[in-house]
Amino acid sequence: MTDVKIAVQAQDFDQNAIYQWLTEDHQVGAAVVFVGKVREMNLGDSVSSLYLEHYPAMTEKALQEIVAEAKKRWDIYRVAVIHRVGLLNTGDQIVLVGVSTAHRGDAYQANEFIMDYLKSKAPFWKKEQTDQGERWIEHRESDQQALEKW
Repeated sequence: MTDVKIAVQAQDFDQNAIYQWLTEDHQVGAAVVFVGKVREMNLGDSVSSLYLEHYPAMTEKALQEIVAEAKKRWDIYRVAVIHRVGLLNTGDQIVLVGVSTAHRGDAYQANEFIMDYLKSKAPFWKKEQTDQGERWIEHRESDQQALEKW
C-alpha cells in the first residue's frame, strides 16, 4: 500500500490532519513529519516576509519524480509533500514532508532524502523582504552537498 499526497498551495496546512492520514494504517510503525517555516533571520539580516513563486506544471512534475525515487529506495506506505507559494510572513509554515513506513530508519531516511531533493531540485523561486531590502535567494553549496550523500 502506497498512497501519495502532493500539493502546491497558497493556503496553510494542518500538520495534525496530515499525520493522521499518514498513520491510519495499522501496518505503520513509524512516521516522520518535517515542517519548514519562515525564519526571522537569514544570512545575518532580519526577514519580514518571503515570497515564493513556481511554474505549476514543472513544480508538480519535479515533486512527483522526487517522491517516485524515494519510493524506489525505501518501503514507504504513505508520503505527503505540501509546499506553499505566495507571500508568507515570519513564522509561517512553508513546507511539510511526511513519510510513514514500517520502521523508523526508512522513515527518517526517506523524509530527509525528499527534503534534500525538494530544496535543490524543485523549481521554486524565493524572494525575501529584509531590513536591507528585497533579495532573491540563491541555492546554497550546503544544499548541493546534501544531495551528494544520496
